[in-house]
Amino acid sequence: MDRTVIPGSIRGVITPPCSKSYAQRALAAALLAEGRSELHRIGFCDDTLSTLGCIETLGARTHREGETLFVDGGLAPRSHTLQVGESGLASRLFTPIAALCPEPLRIEGRGTLLARPMDAILEPLRTLGARIEERGGHLPLQVCGPLLGGEATVDGSVSSQFVTGLLLALPLARHDTTLRVSDPVSVPYIDITIATAERFGIEIDHQGYEEFFVPGNQRYEPVRFDIEGDWSAAAMLLAAGATAGTVEVRSISALSKQADTAVCRALERAGAGLVCETDRITVERRPLRAFEFDATQCPDLFPALAALAAAAEGVSVLRGTHRLRHKESDRAESIRTQYGRLGIEVDLPDEETMLIRGGRIRGGHVSACGDHRIAMSLAVAALRADGPVTIEEAECVTKSYPAFFDDLETIRISE
Repeated sequence: MDRTVIPGSIRGVITPPCSKSYAQRALAAALLAEGRSELHRIGFCDDTLSTLGCIETLGARTHREGETLFVDGGLAPRSHTLQVGESGLASRLFTPIAALCPEPLRIEGRGTLLARPMDAILEPLRTLGARIEERGGHLPLQVCGPLLGGEATVDGSVSSQFVTGLLLALPLARHDTTLRVSDPVSVPYIDITIATAERFGIEIDHQGYEEFFVPGNQRYEPVRFDIEGDWSAAAMLLAAGATAGTVEVRSISALSKQADTAVCRALERAGAGLVCETDRITVERRPLRAFEFDATQCPDLFPALAALAAAAEGVSVLRGTHRLRHKESDRAESIRTQYGRLGIEVDLPDEETMLIRGGRIRGGHVSACGDHRIAMSLAVAALRADGPVTIEEAECVTKSYPAFFDDLETIRISE
């Protein structure tokens, strides 16, 4: 589906969807808790729906009333096949959770997920007692437990999601586990994992994110869990306000553990007007200047930062581009080519650096590259283009923020 964004100013109040990082982890924990959990303020994008399908396949019974999901947990697979859709987190959550089961379970995905690596989690699972059949370190694969625990090492340099999946499954292993992590990245997401597990009564200790001790034979306890707003979605809305008007984003807190709260630092460095309150952030357009920012620990911010940098005077320097290669697209290359179509010069001088020269944005046709965050980034940039911008494959925003284009239209100022 193509979507055409007309340039213009915006002003208004938006509440972003719930955090899919928290929602997916809470759904997995609720599956593992025997009893009824209540997940409040939950919303369903494609990734969260994939996770919901996985927990139902693995034995959970669910019932939804408004923005509350009731989950009756208990690991008791109803099928030998799990379909994780295109969700990278779901694939890395449910491979270790499936390894808790004594019968073989097949993990399947679709689309771009089939090209994303899984090998970092496979050897640790084998070391900890699981049997795995796979070809080339990608989905589909088959896993069979039970997990025994023990000692293992996981490569944390590609994604923290491999660590997250292990940390949520290992409390139910037969024995204690010492998990060593080499080159950990995106540690705020590991904090989210630990905090979610703790809410369900699970104990996880660590030393500097490089060594984790997980006692075995623990029990997940059913809880009431309130899911906070999504900072990755909020970052796009805040970038829109900084470049094209004024936006108040509600139901988010700057004290959140989510990595993408870091967008506030980038907005300040770029010169945007920013007001942080207890449960909302307001940003307004001011003359923007080029800025430097290291997004190694928050790589999902790159597309929002690209839109911000395109509107800033001078050359902005973004670091951490090696984290972008294995997303829904090669995001570094997607930003370079698609912003280039809009007249914005983007250079990738090395594996770590992206240079964006702000300037006049042209109208025209671009592609979302099948990537939800690229689609949203281009839409934000289009607000200050010199003509309409048509985004091909714009429907991919349903992966994380189905109402994005509608929300953007609700805050457009009629001219």
